[in-house]
Amino acid sequence: MKVLVTGGTGFTGSHLVKRLLDRGHEVRVLDNQKGIMYGDLEKLGAELQIGSVTDKEVLRKAISGVEVIHHLAAAFRRINLPKSVYWDTNVTAMRSLLEIAREEGVRKVVYCSTQGVHGNVDNPPGNEDTPIEPEDYYQYTKYEGEKVAQEFIAEGMDITILRPTALYGPGDPARFLMLFRQVKQGFFPFFGRGAALYHPVYVENFVDAFELAESKPESKGRSYIIADEEYFPIKEIVQRIATVMGVDLKILHLPFWPMYALAACVEIIYKPLPWDPPLFRRRVDWFRQNRAFKIDKAKKELGYAPAIDFNEGLKRTFAWYSENGYL
Repeated sequence: MKVLVTGGTGFTGSHLVKRLLDRGHEVRVLDNQKGIMYGDLEKLGAELQIGSVTDKEVLRKAISGVEVIHHLAAAFRRINLPKSVYWDTNVTAMRSLLEIAREEGVRKVVYCSTQGVHGNVDNPPGNEDTPIEPEDYYQYTKYEGEKVAQEFIAEGMDITILRPTALYGPGDPARFLMLFRQVKQGFFPFFGRGAALYHPVYVENFVDAFELAESKPESKGRSYIIADEEYFPIKEIVQRIATVMGVDLKILHLPFWPMYALAACVEIIYKPLPWDPPLFRRRVDWFRQNRAFKIDKAKKELGYAPAIDFNEGLKRTFAWYSENGYL
């Protein structure tokens, strides 16, 4: 079939595009930047379009003739972006995409949201019914995007919403790379006890969920938490990375709140500047927020079964970082 992947040159999107091409599908990619995987995807035969999902004409061209849309494009991570950029990309563009998809007769849309819509999980593990309590504007707009999707679901469109936990794997340019790099130094500072719960999901496991959501009729109109089988205290996450890397790691415990206050100050200082702050509250929140979930619903309704466990995922990720000069 002919498939559109928005955000398809990014970390998660490129893994999904490769999987779809391996399955023999005709894959069109829409992204606003080339990303590190652009050349690989081009060689593999993906049809690549550079443009923004906020441009309706770009969207219309990308959607024309496709049967399925996997929508991953989002405004993400940037701290000093105006709120309007998040809203336009994560909410307004979602509505435009679904309107055009309906006009074009697209059979299925799978929307990549985030576990972050639940905020801190007060009584872990949570599930899809855990209260919606986004803690930053990115998470807020991702849930607003879900609400747009629910409007179209109510009108009969076949849409499935996936909420991944902490994605990692080969090609991850963000948090896990930072963890590996810090572990390589031989010491790791923990702001707090390191007991906050963190729930990883290996990127190929998440790609499995996209395929299942597209193919299972039971997924119509449903939302799913997608994660690996296990979650861990963040201190154990770091210790497992050290084991995979063969590093004798020394851990230093420091108080949390002075670091959180410092992060807030750095955000204020950097706000008028054209650069992202090197330290910000959302990053520091990693040390205190519980993000742990049950995946019973996805297992029961989709047949989701994460195939790559955490240790194997870390080994594969470490190998990719090493082979590509990131460490």
